[in-house]
Amino acid sequence: MSTATTDTATTTTAAVATTTTSAVVPIELVVLDMAGTTVVDDGIVEQAFARTADRVDLGPTLTRDEALQHVRDTMGQSKIDVFRHLTGGDEQVAQRANEQFEVAYGELVDELGVDPLDGAADVIDALRASGVKVVLTTGFSPDTRDRLLDALGWSVDAVLSPVDAGRGRPAPDLVLTALLRTGASSVASVVVVGDTVSDVRSGLAAGAGLVVGVTTGAHTREQLLAAGAHLVLDGVGELLEQPRFAGIAAPAPTAAA
Repeated sequence: MSTATTDTATTTTAAVATTTTSAVVPIELVVLDMAGTTVVDDGIVEQAFARTADRVDLGPTLTRDEALQHVRDTMGQSKIDVFRHLTGGDEQVAQRANEQFEVAYGELVDELGVDPLDGAADVIDALRASGVKVVLTTGFSPDTRDRLLDALGWSVDAVLSPVDAGRGRPAPDLVLTALLRTGASSVASVVVVGDTVSDVRSGLAAGAGLVVGVTTGAHTREQLLAAGAHLVLDGVGELLEQPRFAGIAAPAPTAAA
């Protein structure tokens, strides 16, 4: 057999082995983003930024429109990292802006309420009932994150902010911390779901077995696919319909009284 034929056979065998291994690895952990993926956003992040810019002088580095576009482009990332960029690296101003953003976001939550996206609660319940761990992740601070979770009343295995992991998205830290916290056996057993390019890049950087984008938040199907998402859905409620989730059933609807 020629060297070329041997190389081709080896490559084919490796590819088949990889595909087979990926196909049989059971899902142990699903890492879900919050705002825009499981929780309705409706522009609240942008509104909170606008209030912050009214209260804190972010400096001359960017115009208001340029700053807002950066906020849109970096949805899903740690908010303090976003403000460090907006302030041109002025740490003191960035910290003050981040604090005001958290205040403004909390105000908007009180004014507008918090709503889950369609199917999110059912997906979480079904996964956990099947023995799959669920971890929620966000770029918000722990205070804002916990405020959202309290309002939703969800029960999950962990909720993580960048401060809990080291770095925010698109670094892999949140996903890998979720794996360590829940005791999942491998990154191949992890599914990452998010609405932003940063979510997708974080999942890929962590080596997650499946990285899913959803179009209910900041970024489009085209943007999510271009970032490398393995799959893009119209919403998190479609997750359990995918072949990788075979055997995990959505809860039966409750009969009307």
